[in-house]
Amino acid sequence: MRRHPVGYRYASALFEYAQENNVLDQLSQELEVVSQVLQDTNLLDEVFIHPKITSDEKKRIVTNSFKGKVSEAVLNLLYILIDKKREEVLPSIVRDFKNLSNEAKGIAEATVYSAKKLSDDEKQAIAQVFAAKAGKQQLLIENVVDKDIIGGLKVRIGDRVYDGSVAQKLERLQQRMMYGNVSR
Repeated sequence: MRRHPVGYRYASALFEYAQENNVLDQLSQELEVVSQVLQDTNLLDEVFIHPKITSDEKKRIVTNSFKGKVSEAVLNLLYILIDKKREEVLPSIVRDFKNLSNEAKGIAEATVYSAKKLSDDEKQAIAQVFAAKAGKQQLLIENVVDKDIIGGLKVRIGDRVYDGSVAQKLERLQQRMMYGNVSR
């Protein structure tokens, strides 16, 4: 997914602040909480983007909702977004901040497609193998069950895909049978 240029600038600034003040994990968690609350309550779509609600009213809602629950840095970010009328950029800020944080820690996120739900041991084994391939210290695995791959695995890390699924092998076999034994 492409990053939003404005959102990335805000995320970068907050990331630098978090590193300088040694609060990277705290701000990461707080941004996730704020994002989840806004998503669960539809506050972003129904209130913050509504043209008839004033900036002061929006700030009052943010203060009532988050004061004492998140740091001043996150509150100030929300206030700045309201002042600049850029509230809709918050989801991309959260996503970009998380990516910057993970990159700094040597963590990558992976989506593993399998025909059945993976056990924790299987996820851990996959994480160890593919973390080394991706050049990361740790791999966070999200397992997606996809019956269409028949068996095996398909692993997506960023824009890289490792496809060892039975469906892919069958497709390659079909291509060889149709076009001969030409490597593609």
